[in-house]
Parts: sequence; structure tokens; C-alpha cells
Amino acid sequence: MNDNIQDLNQQQQSVDYKLILYKLIRHWFLFFLTIFVALIIAFLFNKYTRPVYEVKTTLLIKDKSESRLNPQDIIGLNLSNNMQNLQNEIGVLSSYSLSYRTITKCNFEVAYFMEENLITTEVYDKSPFLVDLDTTVLQPFNLRFNLTILSKDKYRLEIKEENVSYYDFSKRKRMEGKHDKIAFDETLTFGKEITSKFFKLKVLLSPQFDPDKDLNKKYLFVLKDYEGLVSEFKSFKIEPINKEASIVMITLKGGNVQKLVDFLNLLTKEYLNKGLDRKNMVAIRTINFIDSELRGIADSLYFSEKALQVFRVNNSVMDLDEESKKIFTKMMELQDESAKLIVQSRYLNNLKEYLQRNTNLDALVVPSSMGVKNRLLDQLTEQLTKLYNDKTQMEQFSKEKDPSLQAINLQINSTKDALSENIKNAINTNNIATKEVNERMSVMSQRINQLPETSRILFGIERKFKLTDAIYTYLLQKRSEAQITQASNLSDNEVVDAAMSTGNESPVYPKRSLNYMLSIILGLILPIIYIFGKDYFNDKIITKEDVERLTHLPIIGYIIHSDKPSKIVVADSPKSSIAESFRSVRTNVQYLLQGKEKQVVLVTSDVVSVGKTFCSMNLAAIYALYGKKTLLMGFDLRKPRIYQDLGLTNNEGISSFLINKSPLEKIIQKSGIENLDIITAGPIPPNPAELIASEKTTELFTKLKAIYDFIIIDTPPFALVTDSFLLMKHTDANLIIVRQDFTHKKVFASVVKDLETRKLPNLAILINDVKMSKSAYGYGYGASYSYGYGYGYGYGYGYGYGYGYGYYSDDRMAEKKSVFKRIFGQS
Repeated sequence: MNDNIQDLNQQQQSVDYKLILYKLIRHWFLFFLTIFVALIIAFLFNKYTRPVYEVKTTLLIKDKSESRLNPQDIIGLNLSNNMQNLQNEIGVLSSYSLSYRTITKCNFEVAYFMEENLITTEVYDKSPFLVDLDTTVLQPFNLRFNLTILSKDKYRLEIKEENVSYYDFSKRKRMEGKHDKIAFDETLTFGKEITSKFFKLKVLLSPQFDPDKDLNKKYLFVLKDYEGLVSEFKSFKIEPINKEASIVMITLKGGNVQKLVDFLNLLTKEYLNKGLDRKNMVAIRTINFIDSELRGIADSLYFSEKALQVFRVNNSVMDLDEESKKIFTKMMELQDESAKLIVQSRYLNNLKEYLQRNTNLDALVVPSSMGVKNRLLDQLTEQLTKLYNDKTQMEQFSKEKDPSLQAINLQINSTKDALSENIKNAINTNNIATKEVNERMSVMSQRINQLPETSRILFGIERKFKLTDAIYTYLLQKRSEAQITQASNLSDNEVVDAAMSTGNESPVYPKRSLNYMLSIILGLILPIIYIFGKDYFNDKIITKEDVERLTHLPIIGYIIHSDKPSKIVVADSPKSSIAESFRSVRTNVQYLLQGKEKQVVLVTSDVVSVGKTFCSMNLAAIYALYGKKTLLMGFDLRKPRIYQDLGLTNNEGISSFLINKSPLEKIIQKSGIENLDIITAGPIPPNPAELIASEKTTELFTKLKAIYDFIIIDTPPFALVTDSFLLMKHTDANLIIVRQDFTHKKVFASVVKDLETRKLPNLAILINDVKMSKSAYGYGYGASYSYGYGYGYGYGYGYGYGYGYGYYSDDRMAEKKSVFKRIFGQS
């Protein structure tokens, strides 16, 4: 017998090699198909995804510790505040106010787009038309104006019905509460203003218009509000190029390169202008202060000069004598000194009142600009101005109770107190100097009183004129110095590399080459994961090797998957491949039993729904077609099914014979197939195991063996009940049905191990439901199998789907075959 089994295994081994080759071909095809599909997906993704570009610019923010030659130092003025902090400047660059200031100067109010191949692309400066927007009226924003150029003169403007809101471009604010539903579709003339109750604008052809390319193309434009534009463009990223450097890189992403370039360049320009304005603010405030002083002094100077001319004409006196000139020269020197002290006194008193009157002290005039030589006063003024600027920037990003904001408020208060105290000291010092000058002028006045009357009067008039003229000249000098400072100021920061467009920029998203590379990698990885993952995570028997690893029992054959609706396929389709697979099993059983003439074959399984009854019926039919008198016994006394599948009655059967209710002749039924009789299970007894173990069962088999050549017994699963074990003492061969991709390895291994320990004779494995692909070679022996699952013939065992179902619980529907498994189930 062992030699016969060895011959069977050798026959099947050659088939397995062909199967391995076939599976390799299928796996290579799966790899190719997956890569092809992945490349198609990557191509479509790259083609129909709107590209995103990235533009960069670098900016040098000079460190406050840098030594620089300041033009103000050359002329003795300290008007600039050079203390800068990198993080503060990054905060200024990313501030909403700077972005808003930039957006209002970018002319981005109208966005132009082109629709082509299901993709909407912004054309920006390449638009064949331009929109002249009337900013004096309310305009709908974020509304799509669809435009088609019909000719050089005509175009079609269409607005689909849509609810819109309005924006006031003149006041730069959204009109809350005003909404309309707009619908518009007209053919219009280029250059003619469109006056509608909803909008007012004019469409003009641009120099980019090309009649050969732009006619009948679909374009659209959208009106944008400034707030929305700021939100769109404020997404730029600012970061230092490294930890040690004060050079920052500004990066912005968007759909149109040139538009990004224009925004970044204007942003850096506005930032530099803002810093320069901050530096020039001191000089501007100094000039404004001097101008206000000059307006009052100019009138005094005019009247003094007029009085001097009148006196000289009336008294025929053009000049003083030599002694008077000496006294006058000395007096003029004292008056010049007095004039400077008067200007300084006015400035200090104004500064004192300004500190007491104002809470926002970022508009202070530096004392040195007015000739007040007090270094500590200059430092305190500059420090207070800087603290207020820092506070203004911090308030944009901090809450009122922020510790850093509270700390800077404390610094402002302490600096303000120190400055106020220093101003008082400076006023006192100025008053002392003024008093001293006045005393010296009094001495000179006594000498003047000794002069002749005409000379005294002329001297007094000239002295008043000269004093006013000295003050006026001093202020003009300081005004000129402040103007020179303003003109010579340069921004502390500078653009290192401006943003630019080369015209052939590659998008940062989608990354086309990377997507194709990833698609190839995924096309290779996914099949590998599927193939190995399917085997790794699958706990069901798939291959013959799975069975051989679990048991030493021989495999007696393979039953091909059937898509036919018939229950007894071998009778209805005797020339089919599945009929041949049953003939192969019949032959192998003959080898197994060494040609024994009369045979009793038991068919069982570990669990339900593996096709045990199907195999029993067809195996019995194939023996009958062989011309041998064959009997099929439905020994499943607990849940009989054979009578239903064959259309027979179950009023009398095995159970009624075993309880002596029916004679043998009455329980045998004809199947409709020549040489094939059927004995059904009969009424369900309360004690099936006891009946099977009785002597009556032995008597039954003794009688049947005398009548039939082949007896096929369909029994319940042996993992659930003991009926099969009780019947094996009456059998010659015992076939255990294993259903590929259904029978669980662990369950099968545990129950078959128990069978092997019992040392039952002629145990063999029959693998059921093996799929045959269309490309399979031949059909003999059921050998060309690729492993799937499911009964095409719609047959179920009748116990239900799960383990023990039908014996212990209600029936469940058989598993349906998914599309995925139909495609990849054989991989």
C-alpha cells in the first residue's frame, strides 16, 4: 500500500513544479499590473493637480553691535536709532500691517485665470485682457466672472447665479450686511464700461492678446478684497539661514511664480522703507519743530529790520562810531549765546510739557538735534523712543497681561521718570547759563547808556534785530543739518538676493519625478506585501505543503472547483474537468486499497461547509458510472441533507432501520442514476451516537456489503461529534475532506493529530474546491490548480458557515465571493 501511495505522490510532484512556474508567471503579471496602474495614477495626479511653486528672497538684518559710519556722527547729530533685534525684525516682517501695506500697492485686486483641460491656471501678467476697476463704487468680491474672447472687439461675460458680498476699495473695508444674488450673461465690447447695479468695470485687451491662441478660450477673473489677499499671501515663512547669521530667508509658495516674485520684492522694499521712515522720523520731527518756531520769529525779524531802516533814514545815521561798534560787537556775541540758550530753553520746556501731556512718546525730538549737549539726555530719549516702538510691535502679538509686555511697560515708566528728572536738571542748567549771560549783558548795557542818545537808540534797535536774526539763523542752520541727515540716511538692512523668476521653475508640488519613482516603488512593494502578507496572515490551508506540514497522511486527490449548478456534477457533466478529478480520486482509492474488489469508503471532515456531502455524492456517482453497484449512505443522523439535494424522501432511513422500525428493503431508494442507490438518514433520533454504536449498525453493514460493490458513507464532521469514529470500524478507507482557503490550519492540525494517534487504517486527505485557471494545462487528475475558494455550484454542507454550526446554533449564509478575491484570489 505504501508503494502505491508513493507512486501517487510522485505523479503529483511533477504537477507541482508546473504549478510553481504558473504561480511565478501570475506574480510577475501582478507586479507589472500594479506598476502600470500606479504609473497611470501618478500621471493623472501630476497632470490634473494644480502646481505649486516656491520663491525665495534673502534679507540681511544688520546686528546692532555692528560698527557703522553714521552720517549723523559727521555733523554732530545723533538722530538715528540703530538698536535692532533679529527676532523683533522677523516679527515686523511677518506683521499683518506690513503685509497689508504691501498688498495695497501690488495691484492684485483682479486675479486672472485660464481654464484648460479641467485645470484652472492663474495667468497674472500673461492675461490677454485687463480689467479697469472703478474703485469709487462697491464691487462684488470673490465672484467668478467667466469671460470668452469672441473677436478683437467682442467678448462674452457670464456670471452664474451666486450670492455675493461687496467691498469698498476706496475705504478698504468689507460691507457687512449687504448681499445680493447675481446672474449675468451678455456679449460686450472691449473698452466699453459695464454699468450694472451689481458692479462697474471696463474690460480692455492687453498687449499679451494673440488672436491665434486666445479666441474662444475660457478665461475668468475674480475681484479680491485686501483682507483676503493678505490672508492668501501672508503664508510666507521667515527663518535665519543658520543660527549664527543675521540673514533671513523669506519663502513663499503659490500658483504663479511672477506674482510671488512681485509680492516678495515689494514686501522687502516696503520693509526697508518702513525702517528708513523710522530712522528719518527724528529728523522729520526736528524739521517740523524748527518750522513752527521759524514762523513766529520770521515776523519779529521783519518788524525789527523795518524799524532799523526807518530810524536810519529819519536820523541820517547809517552806522555807529568806533567805540559803539566795539560795544555792539561784544553785545552781539552775548546775544548769539543768549539766542542759543533761548532756543534750547524753549525745546526743553516743550519736551517737559510733551512728556506730561502725552502717553505715546515715540515722537520725541532728540536733544542733540537742538544743540543741547547732554549725552545722558540723548541716550534716555533714544531709549524711550525705542521702548515705545518695541511695545507697539509687541502689542500686535501679545495680550495685555503678557509678562514681557508688562516688563517693557515697567522699563518705559522708569525711563520716563529718569528722562523727566534729567530734563529738569537740564532746564536748571540752562537757566543758570542764561542768567550769567544776562548779567554780562547788563554790564554791557551800562556802557551803552553812556553813549550819545542817537547811538543808544540805534544800538538798541540793532541789538533787537541782531538777536532775532541770530535766533532765526541758528534755527535755519539746525534745519539744514536735519535735512542733510534725512537725505543721507540709509536703511540698516538690505536685500541680499531679490526674488526672481527664470521662466523654467519646477513646481515644489506635485513633485513629478518623485511621484513616478514612488509609484514604481509602490508598484513593487504592494505586490510583495500582498503575496507574503497573504501567506503570513492566512490561517487557512492553501497549498499541498500546508497539509504536509500538518500531517503525514497521504493526499489522495484534488477536486476541481465547479461553477455548475448541479449537485451531482459527474452525472450531468461526465466529460468535465471536475468529473475527471473524481475519476482520479476513484483510481487513487483503488491504489490505496490495493485493488480490493468491494470497498466501503467513509467521507468526513474536521468542520462543516468544506463540501463533504458534495464529494460523497459525486464519488458515489463516479463509482456507479464505473458500472459497479454502488450505495450512498447519509449517516449524518443529526442534520440530514442528502435527501434534499437528491429530491428524495426522508420518512424512512438508517435511523428507522436501527430502531427496528423499517426493514432494509424499505429504506433503500433509487437515485435516478444507474447502479446508484441511496439510503438517507431517516428521522432525526434523540440518541444518534448510541444507535451507531449498536450491533444493529454492524448488522446493517454486513447485509449491505453482501449486496453492493462500493459503499460511500457521508458522515458528520469528526471534530464536532464522535459518529465518524464509531463508523470507521466498518470501513476500508477513510477520506478527510480539506477545503482549500477555508479549512483552518490550527483546527485541522489538532483534530488530525488525534486521528493519527488512534492509528486508524487507510486514512487519506482529499483536497476540495481547487480552482483551475483558463490557462491551465490539461485537466487530468485535477492537477492544474491555483488556490481560491467558494462553491460555484452553490452547494453548502447544511451545517452553516462556522464551526459547529447546525449542531449547536442556527444556519448562516455562505460567504460571498468579492471582486478583489476574484481578481487576486489565485495570486
